[in-house]
Amino acid sequence: MNETLVTVVGNVATTPVFRELASGPVSRFRLAVTSRYYDAVQKVWADGHTNFFTVWARRSLGTNVQASLTIGEPVVVQGRLKVRDEERGGQHWTSADIDATTVGHDLSRGTAAFRRVLKANPALTDPASAREAEPEPVG
Repeated sequence: MNETLVTVVGNVATTPVFRELASGPVSRFRLAVTSRYYDAVQKVWADGHTNFFTVWARRSLGTNVQASLTIGEPVVVQGRLKVRDEERGGQHWTSADIDATTVGHDLSRGTAAFRRVLKANPALTDPASAREAEPEPVG
């Protein structure tokens, strides 16, 4: 299958919106990506054009995005790019969406504290089940 896979570095521009759908949880947020260039005449770095992408995160990624991201945070997003041309109510518009496979904080611009999500596992919550799951000692 020919898909356009992208990795985009930018800032969270809107609060992630979380929805529980029949197909599972989904979060979406807008990502602002501003290019930077060196202005040799003024000898300073300057901001270029800002592109905005709508990032869609599904299933457990969507749940984790909702719990982890806030406006202004620097992130790295990887996923499938989908450019849509639509017409609604006589207005024509184009949007660039990213169906995310990975979202993470950009650690070149700050720090983060990772917390693993515990999945429902009887061996982890019931000590009796955990003892049954342990292998017998050898020797």
